[in-house]
Amino acid sequence: MSHGFDTLAIHAGQDPEARTGAVIPPIYQTSTYAQDAVGAPRLGYEYSRSGNPTRDALQECLAALEGGRVGLAFASGLAAEDAVLRTVCKPGDHVVIPDDAYGGTYRLFARVAQRWGLDFTPAKVSDPDAVRAAVEPGRTRIVWVETPTNPLLGIADIAALAGIAHDAGALLVVDNTFASPYLQQPIAFGADVVVHSTTKYVGGHSDVVGGALVTADAGLGEELRYHQNAMGAVNGPFDAWLTLRGIKTLGVRMDRHCDNAERIAAYLDGHAKVGQVIYPGLAAHPGHEVAAKQMRRFGGMISFRAAGGEEHAVEICNRAKLFVLAESLGGVESLIEHPGRMTHASAAGSPLEVPGDLVRLSVGIETVDDLLADLEQALG
Repeated sequence: MSHGFDTLAIHAGQDPEARTGAVIPPIYQTSTYAQDAVGAPRLGYEYSRSGNPTRDALQECLAALEGGRVGLAFASGLAAEDAVLRTVCKPGDHVVIPDDAYGGTYRLFARVAQRWGLDFTPAKVSDPDAVRAAVEPGRTRIVWVETPTNPLLGIADIAALAGIAHDAGALLVVDNTFASPYLQQPIAFGADVVVHSTTKYVGGHSDVVGGALVTADAGLGEELRYHQNAMGAVNGPFDAWLTLRGIKTLGVRMDRHCDNAERIAAYLDGHAKVGQVIYPGLAAHPGHEVAAKQMRRFGGMISFRAAGGEEHAVEICNRAKLFVLAESLGGVESLIEHPGRMTHASAAGSPLEVPGDLVRLSVGIETVDDLLADLEQALG
C-alpha cells in the first residue's frame, strides 16, 4: 500500500518502539553495543559510526520521501557531497558543476577535490546544450545540478540533464536542498543521487546541522554506505532525532513558506527600489515552465537585485529587522543575506562570482503582512 507524503514523513522508519511502545523513535545515545557472541552483533549493531537505530530511522524516512531505496545521513551537507565524489570519482575524472552553485560546493571542488586530481567545468545548468558541451565523454563521471540554484534560482530540467549524463556514461547528482522532497523528487525524473543539506528545509528549525544522500540504485547505495562508514562523517543520534522531528511537519511548513514567498515576490516585482526579482513562481522567470513541470510549488527562496547597487543591497540587509541577517536558509524564521559578502564569498573572482547588488531571502512562516512591512522599511 502506498502512502501520501505527509503520512510517510510521520511514519516511515518510525514504528512505535517495540519494548515500550514509545511513539517517537528513541535517541540511542551510545557509541557501542553489547554483542551476543564473538562476531554476532545484536541486530547488526556493533559501533555507532557504522550503524545507529536513530540514524537508521532517519535514513529510512529520507529514502521514502525521495522515492529512493537507500538513504544515508551525514554530519553536514558538504560531508554528503564529499562522500559522493569519493565514491564515484577517482583522480583524473571530471565533473560538470553549475555556474551558479552554493559557495561551499564550489569551495569543495576548487580547493579540495581539485587538489585530489578531480577536474570540473562550470556550466549553466538551465541550458541543456551548455551542459552537453561541458561534458567530456569517457572522463565525466558526474553531472552535478542544483535546482533551484543557489543563489540565482536557476531551474534545471532534471529529465533532460539525466539523459545527457547517462548518454555520456555519467551519473546525475541533484542537490535538492532548495526545493525539499516535498516540492520536488529528482529520482522520479531520472536522477541517480539526491543530495540534501538537511540543515535547511528538512530539519527546518535552524537547530541542527546535517546532510543526506538518497539513491534508487541498491548497488550504488551500498557503495555510498561503505564510504559513509569508512570516511566517518555521520551525524550523531541526537542530530538524527532532531532532523526526524523536523521532517514530520515538512509538508505543512513548505506550504506556508510558498504562500509567503509568492506574496513577497509579487510585492517586490515592480517595486521602485528593486531592479529585478528572481523567483521561479513568477511567469517572467525563464525557468518558470520547467519548474512548474517538476515542482509541486515554487519554494520559499527569493533573490532580488537592489536598484541602488551593491551598497544599497548591503543597506537593505543591515536595515531588516524581522528578516534576520544570517547565513543558511530553510528555517521557520525569515533570513536575509548578501551572498557576495556572505555565503558566496568563496566564489569571488571565479566563474561563480555573484552580482554585488544581489540580496537573498529565505522566507519563513511568520505572518506575511509583518514580513512585507519589514521589507518596506528595509528597502528605504
